Order: sequence, then C-alpha cells, then structure tokens
Amino acid sequence: MSENVGESTPLECPSCSPDLETVHEVLTTGGGQATVQCTDCGHVHKEALDDEAGVAVDVVVSQDDESFTGTVEFDPGETVYEGDEFVVETEETIAVARVTSIETGPEERTTRADAEDVETVWTRAVGNVSVDVTVHPQDGAREDSRGLTVHVPGDYEFTVGASESFGDEEFEVTGVHVRENAVDDYKFPKLGEDGDTVFAKDVKRVYGEDESSTAWSAW
Repeated sequence: MSENVGESTPLECPSCSPDLETVHEVLTTGGGQATVQCTDCGHVHKEALDDEAGVAVDVVVSQDDESFTGTVEFDPGETVYEGDEFVVETEETIAVARVTSIETGPEERTTRADAEDVETVWTRAVGNVSVDVTVHPQDGAREDSRGLTVHVPGDYEFTVGASESFGDEEFEVTGVHVRENAVDDYKFPKLGEDGDTVFAKDVKRVYGEDESSTAWSAW
C-alpha cells in the first residue's frame, strides 16, 4: 500500500475479515509501516508500506458512442499489454475495461510497453456491452433481414446453434463474427459450427435465424 494519512484503502482485516478486503482508514505512516483502522469493526493494525510508488497512467474508456477519462496506477516495472483488462474509475462511471491500444508518444502506438513509458492507454468497456445482431427470416430471404442491438454482460456467451430470447426477439444463433483484437482467442474470425462459443465482449456481430412466435414482417 502507498496511501497517505486520512486516505482510505482496501485491506484484509485480521479481526473481522482475514480473507476479504474491507475499507481501512490510514491513521499514521512512518518507519516503512502504516497504522490503519478497519471501518467495519474498528480494529487497528499495521501494514507495510510499498517501497516504490505506483505509476499513474491516463486511461480513455470508450463505451458505445461515449468516452470517459480516468487514471490507473500500475506497479513499477509492470508491462502493459493490449488485451489486458482492469477496473477504471472515472468521474462518470466505474468500468471493467480492455486495452485496445497503448500510446507512448505523439502518434506512437504499440501493443505492449513498460508502464513508465506509457502516455495514454486506450480501452473499451467490457463489463457490460452492446452487441449488434442480424436476424434472417426462416425463409432465407436476406433482403428481409433485420438488425437489432442487445445489451448484455461482457462475459455473456453466444453459442452457435443455441436459441436466444431478448424481449420479443427470439432467434437461433447461426454464426458469430469475432472482434479483430480477440481473434487470437478463437479458432477463426468467423465461427459457424454448432457449439462454437464467444464471449459478448469479443463479439463484432451475431447472426441468427428468426424464431419469433409472431409472423415475420419486414416492417
């Protein structure tokens, strides 16, 4: 820990929560240790201070058509990679974000860098995501296909061959197009075999066949 006196920090409490972190207030610091008090039970104990301060890096979080800016602290010597996921707290929101690009200088982007060399980390919110879906009618008339957007947790799974229901929309998943920066985690960029599964946060587009109980209408 590296917080200052009066600040709050998450720590395990040896009195009431030895296995889970609770909020503690920093009472004093000195001699490489901090005296902290658990805000749940009031227990006071000592914790070692970090020898090195963390590296604060600006983070831009994109969520649908909006962007938010926050700061994330990395450990000294830590390497930041494209694809890393972490929690970012901004004035507008707290989001689980995935690194999509790392900026180390003006117009200089890379897929990995030491935290000390990073100017800005560009990310996409993946805790809750919007997924575009194209639904084809059962008669195969592609000109009558319709598009919709569903909102699901990032870890929601779309499986080829499975039926999905969102409100009045019902369809069988026939294929999934994977996002470019997630292709390495799957067999192919486009999946269409029964049983192929993709996390919603990795989906570029889902394709399905209409299973709605109501008659198909292009209107």
